[in-house]
Amino acid sequence: MPKGRPVRSEIRQNIIEILYFMEEGYGYEIYKAYTAIFPKVTMRSIYYHLKKGLALGEFKVSKVQREKGEYSWGGEAEKTYYGLGEKAKPMGNEKARGYFDKKSK
Repeated sequence: MPKGRPVRSEIRQNIIEILYFMEEGYGYEIYKAYTAIFPKVTMRSIYYHLKKGLALGEFKVSKVQREKGEYSWGGEAEKTYYGLGEKAKPMGNEKARGYFDKKSK
């Protein structure tokens, strides 16, 4: 076994499961679905794992979109939409499937 921490992460695998059913989504949208389905995590942790997953090829950036609105930091927000990358291995998690089946009805 090689030295160091294992590359596998339960949080990142759960995000893969969410994106498998969503097809694409931005960070906060993924966070809301994650906290509804799986044990609570911080939004910072979700963004960390999205960035790490990009580096590992598990996620890819689908598009970057600017949206106008009334935000505390100004009049515009930039949303980065993520999708599944080549190295993602979704397993078809039943909790995630049930959540998105209910949501689509």
